[in-house]
Amino acid sequence: MGELLIRGGTVATMDPTRQVIKDGAVRVRGNRIVAVGPARALDQETDGVTVLDATGMLVLPGLIDCHGHAGHGLVKTLGGGRGDLWFDACRQIYTTGSTPAFWEAEALLSALERIKAGVTTGVSYLGGGDSVTRTDAPDYAAAHCAAVQRIGARSIVAVGANRPPFPWMYAHIREGLAELFEVSFERQLEVCEAIVAAWQGAAQGRVMISLTCPVHHPSRELPEGVAVEMVRDQARAIRDLARRLGVSFTQDGHRQGSIEAAHQWELLGPDAYLSHCVDITEREIAICAETDTRIVHNPSAVASIKGRCPVPELLDAGVTVAIGSDGAAPDRSFDQFRHMQQCMHYHRRHFRDDQVMPPGKVLEMVTIDAARTLGLEDDIGSLEIGKKADIVLLDLRKPHLAPANMPLYRATCFANGADIDTTIIDGEIVMQGRRVASIDEGEVLDYADREAALAIERCGLGDLLETPASFWGGSRY
Repeated sequence: MGELLIRGGTVATMDPTRQVIKDGAVRVRGNRIVAVGPARALDQETDGVTVLDATGMLVLPGLIDCHGHAGHGLVKTLGGGRGDLWFDACRQIYTTGSTPAFWEAEALLSALERIKAGVTTGVSYLGGGDSVTRTDAPDYAAAHCAAVQRIGARSIVAVGANRPPFPWMYAHIREGLAELFEVSFERQLEVCEAIVAAWQGAAQGRVMISLTCPVHHPSRELPEGVAVEMVRDQARAIRDLARRLGVSFTQDGHRQGSIEAAHQWELLGPDAYLSHCVDITEREIAICAETDTRIVHNPSAVASIKGRCPVPELLDAGVTVAIGSDGAAPDRSFDQFRHMQQCMHYHRRHFRDDQVMPPGKVLEMVTIDAARTLGLEDDIGSLEIGKKADIVLLDLRKPHLAPANMPLYRATCFANGADIDTTIIDGEIVMQGRRVASIDEGEVLDYADREAALAIERCGLGDLLETPASFWGGSRY
C-alpha cells in the first residue's frame, strides 16, 4: 500500500467533537489515517501520492451495517409476500439445498451491494429464518469468508447453533446428489470453533467472527421433548465459547421478556449485541444500560412492523444503539441511507413529534455508534488519526441532493446508496466512479442467478417465484 490523499470535499469526521471540515482532506498511509484537516494544510507533498479529488463530495467514514444475513441475498422475495413460505424456503435451502458455491455467490453479491452503497463493514449471520445456520461443516463459512476476502470487504460473520430439538437434517450435495445426515448441537459447536480458528482476523483483519445462539422467548411454547434447561445450557455453552475464544456474541430476534431471560442466563455484556429488541420493557432497557449490552435496531424489518424497538428510550438511558439492515430479504436492501430515513420517520410517527431522532444521531448510528456496538470503535467509525482508512465519498452533485449547502442534512434525508462514488476499505480503493475493481460485476450477477436457480430447483420451490393474484388490486395480500 502507498499513500493516499483525499482532498477538496466536505469531511464529516464523526470524531468526538463531530468536526466538519469544508474543503477538507484526509491523508492515508498504508491502511491507516495519518492526517485530517483543511486541504491547504495537507496537500503540500504529493510526489508518489495517489490523489483523489473530492470536490463536490461529502467525505464520510465507511458506513456500518450491524445486522444482516448471508444466504438471504439469493432468496429475496421468495413466496411473494407470504412470510411463512419464505421462512420455510430458508430452512430448506440453507440445510439441504445449498452448496459452498451458493454461499460464495451470495457473499460476493451481498458484499458488492454493500460496497456500492458505501457500507464498508457488515454483519452477516450465516443463514437465518428461524435460527437456521449452516454450521454442519466449516466449508460453507469458508466459502463466504473467502469471497469477502477476495472482493475486499470488511465482514463479521455470525455462526452458531440452530434452535432445538436436535438432531437437524442437513445435506451435502455432490455431483447433483444430496446425501442426508443428522447434525447434533455438539457438532455445530465444534464447527463454530473451527471457523473461529480458521477465519478470525483473516484478510489482514477484515474478516471477523461472532458466535450466536437462538433467542429464548419465555412466552413461546417449547417443542415436545425440549426443556428450558436444555435451551439454557446450549445458550451458555455458545456464550462460554465466545468468551474463551475472545470473539463477540450476538443474537437475532429479541422481543419483550427475552432480554431479561438472557440476563438471567448471563449472556449479556459489552461484547454482546442484540438485534430487533421490539417491545422490550423498562426493566430490559435498564438491564442493557447496566450491562453495557449494545442494541441493533432494524427499522425496515418485519419485526419493526409487529413491534417497536424503543430507540429514543434506549438512547436516553445511555445504551449504545446501531442501525442494521436485516438485509437482504425478504424485502429490504443493504442501503443504510434507506434505513436511516426509515428510522427517523418510524420513531417520529410513534411519538407524533418531528423533533425525535435528529439526522446527526442516525448518522452516528451507522458510523461511530455502530463501531462501538461491534467493539471496533478504536479502529473504525470515524475519520481520526490512527484509525483504519474506511472512507466513502458521497457525490453531492445530484439534483436530489442540491443545493449542497447543508451536506449532512442532504446525506441523511435525501441520499441513497447509488450516490456513493468511491469506497475505500482498509486503505484500498475498492470502488471509484462506481466501478468495483476487484471483481467483474457482471460475473457476480450471473453467478448469483445461477446458484439461486439451482438451490430453488433442488428444493422444488419454483412455485414460490410466481406472483400471487393478491399482488394486484386489493389493499392486502
